[in-house]
Amino acid sequence: MAEVSIYHNPRCSNSRTALALLGERGDNVDVIEYLKAPPHRAQLEALVTMLQDDPADLVRHDNRFAELGLDAGDYTQAAAVVDLLVEHPELMQRPVLVSNGRAIIARPPAETVPAFLD
Repeated sequence: MAEVSIYHNPRCSNSRTALALLGERGDNVDVIEYLKAPPHRAQLEALVTMLQDDPADLVRHDNRFAELGLDAGDYTQAAAVVDLLVEHPELMQRPVLVSNGRAIIARPPAETVPAFLD
């Protein structure tokens, strides 16, 4: 049984699926609803250093990203990603799983959750 933190958005189907998979496995899960309690700079810096994915992958390039007039090319480096997510936590990709000093963006959850924790 793993100790896992999940950066979770209950409105996101991938996030809900990942959380359900963790529950089925019986893992001890710390659910972080990052939109209600946005991570601060130090938490994001730590998350980026643990991330097995490219730091740029942590940024959602959705309608909100476009509304803000942002350019994906400006958010390829870890420091820029952290700066952006401190100001706009809604742009954080989800779900993000953290366990044993490692982190991943769990998309698609059915494939990534078991692979990450087994």
